[in-house]
Amino acid sequence: MTPNIKGALLMSGAMAAFTLNDTLVKLVTQTVPLFQMIFLRGVLTAIMMVALLWWMGKLRFHIPPVDRGKVIGRILAEIAAMITFMIALIHMPLANVAAILAALPLSVTLVAFLVFREPVGWRRMLAITVGFAGVMLIVKPGGEGFTIYSIYALMTVGFVTIRDLLTRRLSPEAPSMGVAFITAIAVGLSGGVLSISEDWQPINMIEATYIIGAAICIIGGYLFSIMTMRVGEIGVVAPFRYTALVWALILGFFVFGDWPDLLTLIGAAIVVASGIFTLLREHRVARRAERLAASLTATAVADVPISGPSQMQRD
Repeated sequence: MTPNIKGALLMSGAMAAFTLNDTLVKLVTQTVPLFQMIFLRGVLTAIMMVALLWWMGKLRFHIPPVDRGKVIGRILAEIAAMITFMIALIHMPLANVAAILAALPLSVTLVAFLVFREPVGWRRMLAITVGFAGVMLIVKPGGEGFTIYSIYALMTVGFVTIRDLLTRRLSPEAPSMGVAFITAIAVGLSGGVLSISEDWQPINMIEATYIIGAAICIIGGYLFSIMTMRVGEIGVVAPFRYTALVWALILGFFVFGDWPDLLTLIGAAIVVASGIFTLLREHRVARRAERLAASLTATAVADVPISGPSQMQRD
C-alpha cells in the first residue's frame, strides 16, 4: 500500500469518525440537554486521551512560550465553534451542516490571503468565489429554507477558520497531541460551566452508550487526522476530507430520514469541486516553489569556483 493510499484511507477514516460523532451527538441531544452532553463527553474524552498519551509515552509535554498565546486563541475559537456548531447540528439536517462546513478550505485560503498575505492566484480566487456561491445555494438567504441556524453554521466556518490559521502558525515544537488534549479539556470544562443553566437529566443506558461512542469517535478523529499528516502528499490526501459530506448524506438518511433538496445538493457539489481545485492548486504551487528553490540551490552550487591546491599542497 502506497503512502498516498494510506493517507487517503486515514483521512476518510477521520472524516467518518467525526461525522459519526456528530450523528451520536444529534441523537443524544434529542433527550439530553446540550451542554450536559458536551460536559459528559468531554470528561470521557479527557480520560481516553490521558490513556492514549500515556500509551504513546507523551503524557508529559511542553508548550513553547511563543505558542501559548496562539494555543489560548485556538481554544477560544474551538469553544465558540463548538457552541455554534452544536446549535446548528441540533436544528438542521446533518448533510446541510456538513455541506456548509465543506467551505472551510476555501475560507482558510481566503483569510490567509487577506490577513497573512499568503499568495493566492486568480484561479484559486475564482474557485473561492464560485465555492461561496455554492454555499449561498445551500444556505438560501431569503428563501423558505433559510433559518437562523444556517447563520450558526456559517459562524462555525468563521471560528474554525480562525482556529486552523492559528494552528498553522504554531511552531514545529508544539506537540500536536498535547494541543489536542488541552483543547479537549477546555471544551469539556466549558460545557460543564454552561450546563449550570440547564436542568440536568438522568442518562439511560442507550444515551450513555451514545456518549461513550461519541467520545471514542472524537479520539479516533484526532488520531487519524494526526496520522494523515505523517503519510502521503497533502495535495493528494487533503481532498478526501470531503468524504465527510458523503458520510453525512448516508447517516442523515438512514438515521434521521433526512435528504437534502436538489438546490442543496447542487450547492454542495459546487463547494466540493471548488475546494478540491483549491487544494490541488495550492499543492501544485507549493511543488513548483520547491522545484524552483532546488534549481536555484543547484545553480548556486554549480557557480561556486573550485579553488586550486592549497599553499600547503603546493609546498
